[in-house]
Amino acid sequence: MKMDTFTKSIFMNSKHLLQWIIVFFLLGNFTGNSQKKKDALVKKTMKLKHPKYLQKGDTIAIVAPAGILKDKKEIIQKAKETAKDWGLHVIIGKNVFNQNHHFSGTDAERASDFQKALDDPSIKAIWGARGGYGSVRILDQLDFSSFKKHPKWIIGYSDVTAIHNQVHNMGIETIHGMMGTSFQFDLEENKQSIETLRKALFGEEMSYEIVSSKYDKKGEAKGQLVGGNLTILLTMLGSKSQLETKGKILFIEEIGEYKYHIDRMLQSLKRAGYFDGLNGLIVGNMSNIKKNTTKWGSPIEQLILDAVAEYDFPVIFGLPAGHEIDNRALLLGREVTISSKKDKTYIHFKK
Repeated sequence: MKMDTFTKSIFMNSKHLLQWIIVFFLLGNFTGNSQKKKDALVKKTMKLKHPKYLQKGDTIAIVAPAGILKDKKEIIQKAKETAKDWGLHVIIGKNVFNQNHHFSGTDAERASDFQKALDDPSIKAIWGARGGYGSVRILDQLDFSSFKKHPKWIIGYSDVTAIHNQVHNMGIETIHGMMGTSFQFDLEENKQSIETLRKALFGEEMSYEIVSSKYDKKGEAKGQLVGGNLTILLTMLGSKSQLETKGKILFIEEIGEYKYHIDRMLQSLKRAGYFDGLNGLIVGNMSNIKKNTTKWGSPIEQLILDAVAEYDFPVIFGLPAGHEIDNRALLLGREVTISSKKDKTYIHFKK
């Protein structure tokens, strides 16, 4: 039977309409499934293991994964004595005081000390002697097989952020806190850093109350705490150590950079999706900002706010953590609640 032109037109249009309905249905299904996968990923990354808290009599190892420790033996001895005062035994890595140009020993020597600390079941925590640069050079040499079965605390900041990121992606908490060379400062000035590190290691309640900054973007948020040194976070992009930040609270700190370089790093993280789905941003110490011949024109706080202006998560400034004498310990990977109010800002770690 032949169809007239009008009937044929209706039939063809109906056919095309049906095809489009099927396409939209499949796309909707695909998008929904993709979103479910993303949601499942966020939920999955929220479930981190935390190593056993320390007890008196436990052993802690001081190792140097990065920069050289020239003329630092007395300072490291202070760190050792402090840990002993807490009731801990202290082992100093065989190669800690080696010198290989910029580094505390060759890559192989630094990796060897770290590997022994990872594998030794009697060692319950690994404490970085200092940062600088070099952790990334040994990261892929390390075998975390034993560590993943029997997690232990890894402690440090600055360059150790590379190790924090790697271990976070294994589903294990770490401690962003002072290192061995932090004991170069007067112990009285440093007492807050020391005490908060002790609390983190021994499983005591962790919370901070700081004076709110006029630059704070007020609000409340909850999520797993991730982050560390801004430069290191940037250099982890595109590697297996890159962080997933959706549904989390990001902490950043930095030292010795120009404002334009800090902006460059933030813009790069933004383009990589670091702020998409983020629940909150905590800004620690931004120390020793360099002066450029061409002035940036706004304070560092405003620079950061401008970089994340399109997002609605709270942003808080002034947490004493980073490259200053007062460097409070942070449990990376732990669920944290932040609340920025008119006069005070509260940061509380879930027990």
